[in-house]
Amino acid sequence: MLRNGFPRMSPSISPLIMSTSGYVAVGNEPFLQTYNGTFLSTTLPALQNIQSALIKAGLSSQVKVTVPMNADVYESANSLPSGGDFRQDIHEYMLPIVKLLSDTGSPFTVNIYPFISLYIDSNFPAEYAFFDGNASPVNDGGTYYYNMLDANLDTLVHTLQKNGFGNMPIIIGEIGWPTDGDRNANMEYARRFNQGFMSRIAGGKGTPLRPGPIDAYLFSLIDEDAKSIDPGNFERHWGIFTYDGQPKYLLNLGTTNSGRLLPARGIQYQENKWCVMRPNARLDDPSVAASVSYACSLADCTKLGYGTSCGTLDGKGNISYAFNSYFQINNQLDEACKFPNLSMIVKTNPSQGTCRFDVMIQPYYGGADGRLPKQLGLVAAFALFLLTFL
Repeated sequence: MLRNGFPRMSPSISPLIMSTSGYVAVGNEPFLQTYNGTFLSTTLPALQNIQSALIKAGLSSQVKVTVPMNADVYESANSLPSGGDFRQDIHEYMLPIVKLLSDTGSPFTVNIYPFISLYIDSNFPAEYAFFDGNASPVNDGGTYYYNMLDANLDTLVHTLQKNGFGNMPIIIGEIGWPTDGDRNANMEYARRFNQGFMSRIAGGKGTPLRPGPIDAYLFSLIDEDAKSIDPGNFERHWGIFTYDGQPKYLLNLGTTNSGRLLPARGIQYQENKWCVMRPNARLDDPSVAASVSYACSLADCTKLGYGTSCGTLDGKGNISYAFNSYFQINNQLDEACKFPNLSMIVKTNPSQGTCRFDVMIQPYYGGADGRLPKQLGLVAAFALFLLTFL
């Protein structure tokens, strides 16, 4: 099984799957409460169809089906792991899915994100998200939990036990920490969490109820600047590498002698030039709001805001960042820096402190000569032509 690098999957069922030598994952987090029940009736049939296909192909003993679930499919009546059970509103849907997994010898896959708890609950004890043992432990009938991962995973173990599937194997399909887009999404927290988690994995340490090694997949390899930000701006910043393959922080995965991540080599960047707000442009210009909104809707402005890497920029800095993001995504075309009377192209790097104004890598379009296909070029040119007249 792979996750982004390991790519993260779409929640939809029909486009189906990500396969590996060991597992086929059907959908991703289909029972999220934010989906309002969209996939409740289709997940089990999809799972059954894939299992039937594996049987017909003679692969069912080598390849197992699974459905990566979000950790909100179970909950605790007493806020302790021992009170775990499937959510009441989906209980009747979960049981046949788990039974099919059990009957086929397949694992229960769950995505666990302690960061999300910190993101949605300002009262969540931050230290409980990490693995340093600095948090006050939770006592569950004499079993002590010093971090959220152990407590969450054992809540699932209790849930499976309560419903007659106590021996089912569990896989953590996604776990990680973002580096931007929120005040708690930063390099230090991400390094601390991911290194703590990888050290546990290397040491073969499990949870109080499942003390053996954990089968888990770190999310994710690289940032995704076009990913949906409905859950939050942090969604585009889970990578341990930046968009251009550079390590964000020191992280020992146990794969190199140095204990460091290796950067991508031979990256070819575009020219060192940026699109910024003109020095004489006014913040109260009536076209500013529409221009920034347009740029951010088609580019990536998720590093702007309170507590982010670009959170200390002033008004003009924020506008410049938005313009440059749009400019770079459009491969530095001159037409992409023609916000009416507001923008200009400069060759002095406008980056400030922790806020990096990116220069995009050279585009590759997949043709034999690597050039932009004529039809696509016409579409891009037309879109930019329209922009100049907004």
